Parts: sequence; structure tokens; C-alpha cells
Amino acid sequence: MRRISAVLAAMLAAAAAVLFATTAPAGAAATRIMPLGDSITGSPGCWRALLWNRLQNAGHTDIDFVGTLPPQGCGVAHDGDNEGHGGFLATNVAAQNQLPGWLSATRPDVVLMHFGTNDVWSNIAPATILGAFTTLVNQMRASNPAMKILVAKIIPMNPSSCADCAQRAVAFNNAVPAWAAATTTERSPITVVDQWTGFSTATDTYDGVHPNAAGDQKMADTWYPALVDALAGADPDPDPTDPPPGGCAAAYRNAGQWQGGFQGEVTVTNAGTAPMNGWEVRWTFADGQRIDQIWNGTLSASGSSVIVRDVGWNGTLAPGASATFGFLASWNGANTAPVPTCS
Repeated sequence: MRRISAVLAAMLAAAAAVLFATTAPAGAAATRIMPLGDSITGSPGCWRALLWNRLQNAGHTDIDFVGTLPPQGCGVAHDGDNEGHGGFLATNVAAQNQLPGWLSATRPDVVLMHFGTNDVWSNIAPATILGAFTTLVNQMRASNPAMKILVAKIIPMNPSSCADCAQRAVAFNNAVPAWAAATTTERSPITVVDQWTGFSTATDTYDGVHPNAAGDQKMADTWYPALVDALAGADPDPDPTDPPPGGCAAAYRNAGQWQGGFQGEVTVTNAGTAPMNGWEVRWTFADGQRIDQIWNGTLSASGSSVIVRDVGWNGTLAPGASATFGFLASWNGANTAPVPTCS
């Protein structure tokens, strides 16, 4: 009798499971979150584990951390997929066009980016790093027009082998907010997350660069409110044919360089839903570069400050359409890529 009862109970449980599976409403697609950066993000990147579990405990269970890299340690149960590539430079990832493949494989809706530490260590100018950030952001938006992007002011760094790194990190972090304000859009906002303030290399890292357990906790706590806000506005599986509601975007490219001279190109894109009737691109050269010749644009320059306007025939852009202008310029000593803004 007991055996019959047990078998009957098992059959009823199985039937209930099938009934639930076939009658429960399909849930919304999980919001895919890509942690992007270097070893501070990836190896082992235990702040990700702490952040994941805090989100789960707070009821944010419809999320999926994504990346082409698997969990890299920690010993804490969590969704460990990530794009934290140890030793990578943001400038190299942009120059080598690596991000589009990662985006295609994982299709994130939100990106958490703590990137630039190795660039700072390599003494790359903040404007150059942020120019690479602009390239990465444009690639994110090409993958998902509604991408929510959280960009960190990087944690302090004070390695014994780099006496200047501490101040370089300050200079880089100071430049991030203005870049973000110039690059953000209504549909694809950029949120600056201040991982710098309150973080100590003496107590929160084990080597002056990488977080220890206390540092991991601080990083997770700092990411959390910004990510919760982003999740509230995230749009899993957006229609890629939906145009963003507004904005003019400008992408700068060094098309070729030789001793004392180079060719630059800027592509202006109508990222809005209505036609653009005229455009204007502005930037400031960091190293004293001077434009000698320009085509497909009208130049107005004062010292290092550059303004380029359309030439009439290329000023009207339909939504999604682009126009490119080019120029020849001189340089001496350094040729840092500027970060253009467009209106």
C-alpha cells in the first residue's frame, strides 16, 4: 500500500510539473549583462560574484551575466561569464576590432566597463584612451541600439614598479565625466560609476592594483545601485530596426600617418529619428596638431580647437545616414586621437 501511495505521489508530482511547464506564462527575456575589462574584472574578478549574489538576493533573478570567458576562480557560486581579459589595453581592443566578436557571441543589453588600467600603466594619454572608449561605445550601439553602458572611474593604482601610475590614474579619471557627457545618448546612456572614491590601494588591494577581498566588496557595492538603475531601463531583445530617438554621432579615425603628417577622417551619423539639416563637429587636439587641408567639410580652427561644419550638399542626413569628411594635418612628437562631439 505504501509503495502504491509513493508511486501515485510521484506520478502526481510529475503531472503537476508538466502542467506548470505548459500553462505558466513565458517570462520576459533575461537582461544580459557583460562585465568588460582587464584582470581587475576577470581574474578572478570576485566583485562579480558578490554583485551577482546581491542582485539575486534582492530579487533581480531575470539577469544573465555574459561573456566569452568562463568563471576564473573565487570559489563563490555565481554566474561567472565575463569579458575580463588579463593584461588587455582598451586602446588595443579598439584598434584590433576585438569587441564586435564578443558582442556578437553574447548580445548584451548592459555593459559594466572597468577598463583602462593597463593603458594608464603604459602611459597612454587620457584622450587616446577615451578615443578608444568612443570606438567601443559605437560598436556596442551597433550591436544593440539601446545598450546601457556603465563606465567606471578606475580604482586607484600605486604599483611599486610605476611611481607615476597613481597620478596618471587621477588624470584619466578626471577626464571620464566630460567624455561620458559628450558621448551619452537618450536611448543608450552612459553612466559614470565612481570606483575611485573611498578606495585605498593600501587596504583594498594586494599589490597596489588588484582588489583584495575588501576591495572586491567595495567594487560590488559601488556597481550595485548604478546597475539596478540600468536594469530598470534595460530593453532585453530590442528590435534592432528601431532607430534611436535623437542625437548626432561623430567617429574619428586616423587613416594614415607618416613622419610629420597624417590623414584623419571623421564620420558624422544621424543617430536620430528625424532628418538632420546641417551638422557641426568640434574637438580639441591634445598635441598641437594643425590641419593643413580639408575636404567635404568647412574648417574653422583656433589654435588646437577645431570646428568643422557641413558644406551644404552633405548637411542633410536622413535617420541612420552618414557623411564623412577628411583632412591632412601635421604633428610632432605625439599624435593623440581627439574625442569629437557633434551637433
